[in-house]
Amino acid sequence: MKKSKARKLNARLPCQRKGYIRKRLYQSWQLYVLLLPGLIYLLIFMYGPMYGVQIAFKDYRPSRGIWGSEWVGLKHFITYITYPKFWTMIRNTLSITLYNLAMFPCGIIFALLLNEIRHARMKKTVQMLTYMPHFLSEVVVCALILLMLDMNNGPINGLIAWMGGKRINFMGIPELFPSIFVLSGVWQNLGWNSILYISALSGISMDLVEAARIDGARRLQIIWHVYLLGIMPTIITTFLLSVGHIMSLGYSKILLLQNDMNLEVSTVISLYTYNVGILRGQYSLSAAVGLFNNVINIIILLLVNYIMKKLSDTSLF
Repeated sequence: MKKSKARKLNARLPCQRKGYIRKRLYQSWQLYVLLLPGLIYLLIFMYGPMYGVQIAFKDYRPSRGIWGSEWVGLKHFITYITYPKFWTMIRNTLSITLYNLAMFPCGIIFALLLNEIRHARMKKTVQMLTYMPHFLSEVVVCALILLMLDMNNGPINGLIAWMGGKRINFMGIPELFPSIFVLSGVWQNLGWNSILYISALSGISMDLVEAARIDGARRLQIIWHVYLLGIMPTIITTFLLSVGHIMSLGYSKILLLQNDMNLEVSTVISLYTYNVGILRGQYSLSAAVGLFNNVINIIILLLVNYIMKKLSDTSLF
């Protein structure tokens, strides 16, 4: 009798689920319509191109198409790994991405400082001034960097000379290239990166803050024990997303800041992909490089996500 009742119950569940889904779709159809353009974009531009990943294992010829091209297995991966500057590119890429990851707390600190400003007009002014650089193109940002650091006419070297120092060719010193690249990125995106944390801070109940004050907590203690802990899930999520791009670095800014004197530290994986894929037309090799980097990114993401899951209750999955 119990088994027969369980079977009848299990038979009813799919029907109940279908009815529940239909009811939710009918009640919230406007929200799903708003979601539809994003889903279409995701399918066309994110999942659609995954079909072409197979060219990494083929000797792709546009005239033959993807299916008609000859299958070569791991040939392009071996070509990439045996490239003489392979380890140099890995080192240069990681030196910049890890440096950039070390600057991750800047957005959090800025959001916490901004949250302490009580004057509404001043707060909006600071937000506007820090958000503006994000909307500048990389070409404009790189032009500003080169003008500011110019050896002869740059204001920074002008200040150094005025103080009695010797002018420095910043863009000609290889060791300074990662710092210039990363710190200029921090300046450009500091305000924009803090938006998510400011939103999370606004969701923290003021009752917790008042309770902490009654218990005798000082300002820094409130920031540490109330505000920071309150936005910790957001911090962990954004950190994990950042770690997932540790092998990914855009080539455009590198290309704009690169010169013959800093070539040894500015040769990165994305620039190699650009050279072989766009300039030389070796599409299969560039696809193999991209797939290689993405596999490493996924492995690192899974590892860090596992560690975060063990250390805290927040993780991506």
